[in-house]
Amino acid sequence: MEFDLNWLLIGLPLAFALGWLASRFDLRQWRLENRQAPKAYFKGLNYLLNEQQDQAIDAFIEAVQRDSDTSELHFALGNLFRRRGEYQRAVRVHEHLLSRADLSAADRERAQYALALDFLKAGLIDRAEDALQKLHNTHYAQQAALTLLSIHERARDWIKAGDVARELQAQGQGDFSGRLAHYLCEQAEATRTKTARDKAPPTPDQDIPRSLLDQAIALAPAAARPRIQLAGWFAAQGDVASAFDALMQLPAHAPQFIPLVARELVRLGAACGKVDTALAALEASCADTPSVDVTDAIVQALAAQGVLPEVARARYVYHMAQEPSLIAAARWLTSETFAHEADHPTIQRTLDHAVRPLARYRCAACGFEAQGYFWQCPGCQAWESFPPRRIEEL
Repeated sequence: MEFDLNWLLIGLPLAFALGWLASRFDLRQWRLENRQAPKAYFKGLNYLLNEQQDQAIDAFIEAVQRDSDTSELHFALGNLFRRRGEYQRAVRVHEHLLSRADLSAADRERAQYALALDFLKAGLIDRAEDALQKLHNTHYAQQAALTLLSIHERARDWIKAGDVARELQAQGQGDFSGRLAHYLCEQAEATRTKTARDKAPPTPDQDIPRSLLDQAIALAPAAARPRIQLAGWFAAQGDVASAFDALMQLPAHAPQFIPLVARELVRLGAACGKVDTALAALEASCADTPSVDVTDAIVQALAAQGVLPEVARARYVYHMAQEPSLIAAARWLTSETFAHEADHPTIQRTLDHAVRPLARYRCAACGFEAQGYFWQCPGCQAWESFPPRRIEEL
């Protein structure tokens, strides 16, 4: 049978027309889907800007379903879940990203860091630590190390925290000598507390706090805490002269912290016959920066020297002339005698109530207030963020 060329001439244009129609249909479908995916994405972004997180999540889920290959949508969705406290859903999103073989190296590192944050927010510290360890030698190495440092500090694992801080310092990421000194002080305090609690007979371990504090002083000579704790260690050993000498190093290295130890300086000075030396250091500190705590200690030192009570109390008046202070007025009133003594307790209670908020310490980083001084803020975990002065004196 002969092949009819007429059919070929008819079939070719027909096949071309059908192929063209099919391509146009696919192109329109592709354009429609691409228009719908960004529309859902921008809808979610609009909800997010209007703080409508539930609607934003629904819009991002819709966008992910339309275009499951877009990693940015997954990151946006995972971050939203984490912000809302839905940590399990955030973990699933980021684990799904990590399971994709076509994910770029940069996005894989980003997803790994996001997963670590999910675990951290969920309180799964061990899993967060494992996830952060995998970011070593990546673009997120510094952020991961800083997060690990925060984890170890909160867990009070000072040895691991020290290892991370030294690694960061070796990489040129900042000076961590101050933090390292605090870690050594924390270890010294923990060892001393354990020894005192166990009430064990003297052992070589009792010298560990002294060794750790010496290391802290060598590491951060301008730090006040190691010298203050070293004085406490000497005092606990009954060596008041060495304890006094340790505190007397503060005027040269950290004079701003003298108010914290002013009373102890006078007590130790009286115990080793050096009240005059302590008083001279306190007078110099008060002349430079008036302080209620230093004034209290000066009054205590003058009393120890046998100065008349009214002369000693006059130091409060002198302080108030330099720096108006309700706290100083309350202290002066406590030690003063009035003709109308029946009204004295009422006036004293009123003043004590008024000065109680002013006698606190306040964190300069987050505003946390406390009756006692903290080397690390319980609120924001910052180190030495409390000025060593009362709120009234700031």
